[in-house]
Formats: sequence, structure tokens, C-alpha cells
Amino acid sequence: MQAQIYPIKEWAKDDRPREKLRLKGAENLSDSELLAILIQNGIKKKSAIDLAREVLGLARNNLGALGKLSVRELMKVKGIGQAKAIIISAALELGRRREGMGVLSSGKPVVKVSADIASYLQSWLSDYQREVFGVVFLNRANRINHYEVISEGGITGTVADPRVILKKALEEDAVSIILFHNHPSGNLNPSRADEALTGKICRAAGYFDIRVLDHIIVSEEGYFSFADNGLIGESMLY
Repeated sequence: MQAQIYPIKEWAKDDRPREKLRLKGAENLSDSELLAILIQNGIKKKSAIDLAREVLGLARNNLGALGKLSVRELMKVKGIGQAKAIIISAALELGRRREGMGVLSSGKPVVKVSADIASYLQSWLSDYQREVFGVVFLNRANRINHYEVISEGGITGTVADPRVILKKALEEDAVSIILFHNHPSGNLNPSRADEALTGKICRAAGYFDIRVLDHIIVSEEGYFSFADNGLIGESMLY
């Protein structure tokens, strides 16, 4: 005999996710309870928590894997329509950005070594399933003026146009730049294409007296710095 399903509104107040959060704090809720608050309501024979558990099941109860699911993939759970999937995706993106808050996210911090920004980039780009290429623009004191993703590619790679990069560098009054991209495969070793593109950008930047300080590759496994490994510039020091 199938157990009867009771809507969350019929639960004891202390057991309802929203009430529990209000009374005890978000840290005392399970992943499924927090997700249920985003989902808001269930469907026939399934409460919001039941739906939340199914959504977590898509990612084998791993929040890191959950953050990589697309809106379309989230919608594979019956009862999770486009609106609910978008809310979940937006919440996960906010969580990732909060986790990654660091040297790039406050004021105009000074960058002295690759580690100053690598951990932020790793956190920020870890959930991208496609390769993206970006640039950090710095002033004369190595303070960050701006940073952004320049291009997005496919599963296996992306193409960055040096002309676009240098145009943006001039617009930002950058004296130096740091290139970065992710490797969704997890492999941190630079490819020949990575090395060739870096050399091309370095040569082009030289004509405008703009220094390329580093090219940082990130994945879930860590990061690789061209500068730290002697693959860029005349000096390995920033």
C-alpha cells in the first residue's frame, strides 16, 4: 500500500522548510529542504521536498554536480517546469559567485602573484561545461581595473581574437593584462594552441606597450600559470 503524501502546508509548522529556516536558520536545513523553498510547491502525489530530492538525484546528491546542470536538464524532473528550473539555476549561480568572492570582487586589489587570482578564477569557472576565455585588465600599479569573459567556445576549445582583447585593453587604459581560460576536461596542461595564442597576444600587445603578465588555466583540479612555469614574458615576477 502506497504511503499517503501530505502537502507541506499540512506538516507541523516546525517541519515546514520556510518556517524551519525562519526559526532555526538556513544552516539547519538539509539540501533538499533548501531546494524545496526554491521550488515552492509540489504536484499531485509529490511535495516540493519530493521534487527537491529528485532534482538532487539528477546530480547524485552532489551540489557541485548540480551546479553544472542546465535548465533543460533540471526540467527532466516531472514537476520542474522552466520557471522553477530557472530559479534553481539562478540560486546556484549566486552561491557559486559568493563562494568565489575574492581578489577580483572588491575594490581595485593589487595582483602580485598568480595565486592572488587563480583560486577565484577556479571557483568562478569551475561549473562551465564549455571553454571560456577572459582577460583581467590592470593599471600601472597592478591594480585590477576590470575583468571579463571575452569569448565562449565549444566543449573542446574556444577562440580568442587578439584584436578584441587589445581594443578592450585600450578602452580600459590597461598597462598590463592577465589572460585566463578554463579546461572543462580537467586537464591543466596547456595545449599547443594555448601556447600559440598566448604568443600571438603577447606580440600584438607589445606594439601598444601592454604587458601580458600571465595566462592562467583553471579546472576542478587546480590551476596552471604560464608565468610560474616560465612560458611567458621576460620575467616570471609580476
